[in-house]
Amino acid sequence: MKDFALWLSRVGALLCTCAFAILSISMAQQPSWDVIMSAAGKAYQDRNFSEAEKLYASALQQAESFGAADPRLAANLNNLAELYRQRDRFREAEPLYKRSIEVWEKARGGQDPSLAPVLSNLGELYLETGRYPRAEPLFKRALAIREAAYSAEDPRIAASVSLLGELYRLQGRFAEAETLLKRSLDAEEKGSGPASAALATPLSNLAELYRAMNRYREAEELYSRAISIQEKALGPEHPDVAVTLNDLAELYRNEGKLAEAEPLYRRSLAIREKAFPPGDTRVTTAINNLGLLREAQGNNTDAELHFRRVLDLREKALGAMHPDLAVPLINLAELYKNQGKYSGAERLYKRTLDIREAAYGPEHPDVAASLVNLAQLKQARKKYGEAIDLQQRALAIREKAFGPEHPVVASSLNNLGELNFARKNYMEAAALYQRALAIREKALGPEHRAVAQSLHDLGDLYRIEGRYSEAEPLYVRALAIREKILGKDHPDVAALLESYAALLRQTGRPTKAEDLELRAKQIRAESPKTPTRTGSPYT
Repeated sequence: MKDFALWLSRVGALLCTCAFAILSISMAQQPSWDVIMSAAGKAYQDRNFSEAEKLYASALQQAESFGAADPRLAANLNNLAELYRQRDRFREAEPLYKRSIEVWEKARGGQDPSLAPVLSNLGELYLETGRYPRAEPLFKRALAIREAAYSAEDPRIAASVSLLGELYRLQGRFAEAETLLKRSLDAEEKGSGPASAALATPLSNLAELYRAMNRYREAEELYSRAISIQEKALGPEHPDVAVTLNDLAELYRNEGKLAEAEPLYRRSLAIREKAFPPGDTRVTTAINNLGLLREAQGNNTDAELHFRRVLDLREKALGAMHPDLAVPLINLAELYKNQGKYSGAERLYKRTLDIREAAYGPEHPDVAASLVNLAQLKQARKKYGEAIDLQQRALAIREKAFGPEHPVVASSLNNLGELNFARKNYMEAAALYQRALAIREKALGPEHRAVAQSLHDLGDLYRIEGRYSEAEPLYVRALAIREKILGKDHPDVAALLESYAALLRQTGRPTKAEDLELRAKQIRAESPKTPTRTGSPYT
């Protein structure tokens, strides 16, 4: 959740405070600032961001004359910063948030409730730019201020609890995240009631955590409950319903339940196309996700049309260097890579990397993700040295941003393990795989989908080395995890059956090997040829 435009939610209190505190401002000047701020807020709500920016900047010129401890100046600074943050102009937003906090502290002290939204907004900026250690103390301070000011059921406390829970989810601190997100849900339910549309957000946040933890059934139940509440409270065609429909569709796609995902994607897109103009990010997101579904279904031609449409619409609406272009560029590049069109894929990956470095700087987690994409392309082209250099740079960024025990660090370690395996550097590969496995088991639990991947990779390595007695229990454990999470007919299960069958043949058990090979063949025949891309660092 975001604390949008502080002025809009606190205009009455600010006007009342200013009327008593600022006596030197003329009556003619005061309404002028009010009018400009109101117009800016309306432009912001209407997503007319260029007009909102002009108005907030104009109002700020007046607010600067009100004094260094005037709440109007603090509100104005926050709102302009929030506009910049929503437009991914993080470098411009950060100093404005910091100055807004300083003004609030001068005006009302360090514990005033008006300070909490600005602290939260600056924390969200750090969240979006991968600076998680800086976000945590801001979220905790905002929560402490609100807990001291409001009753336990106040939705503002639930919002702060939720933000801290989301931070912990992104850090892989799942147990702490679950406690906080459940608390946020309980508080919202007590404060707003079990049928309130406001309940959909904490339900979806908890569902997203369970999705990251591979607790798919629980996630599905929460998303379904959120949709039911939204449909009754807001109507079946409300844009908020489209958001949760999309989330549930994404869950199904990640599970490989493509038939269940498609009608949800289509309905989400139809709602958004009716509510928003064609170039709106909410519309293009729905088109993009439908393209991912088409790719998973093996319909590459249709997938490419969807991704190109998203790219064209976003480029026209946002410009050629906006970070939101990264998603369709990456999806097109992945599609080309899977089709063996390596030159076209590399050009798109490099463009994405350039965009992200320009927007976020060289050490942002999204830059690391682009480095990984480019490295995997180099790996597909057997340019292992270049791939290792890129993966090592990505690993360094991730370790700095997330810490050495985060699941996304394990993903980078596993990638480096694959490259060393490909170069027959088995000792180094084993060490990397083992470290990745240890991190994943600790952070995600022993039965997570990513743990199964590490077990499979390490099992393959041991099998190639002839360490059959060490490989077999890894295959058996990985198979049990995948069958439990994904079902017995998932392509990931087939891949593991094939590896296990190879071991059985190498150890003189051809009959059992044939059984596994037959089962894998049947799964492959009934599954799409293109693997589903989950977009998760944990799988």
